[in-house]
Amino acid sequence: MTESWKVYVDDNFHYMDESERYKLGEFSSYAEAVLACKAIVDACLGNTNSKTADELYQSYVSFGDDPWVKGPSPDLDGQRFSAWEYARARCNELLP
Repeated sequence: MTESWKVYVDDNFHYMDESERYKLGEFSSYAEAVLACKAIVDACLGNTNSKTADELYQSYVSFGDDPWVKGPSPDLDGQRFSAWEYARARCNELLP
């Protein structure tokens, strides 16, 4: 059986019922799953009229999607994707 990394998406940081969460897909590696998560965050960051990195981040927190990765087993060390951390870094890159 092949291990797979599942990417799920919630409505950004608004605690949702599990029925509102959806599975984006399954990936053969953690790196592929993270790329899919980053693409979701990047798409959310592209849809704004923000003028500063802080405004862009607040816009993302308010209206963006929250992708996250579930690994093939709970004991995989260091295999974590944080949409918050990635979004903050991208906001600073996009609007320094």
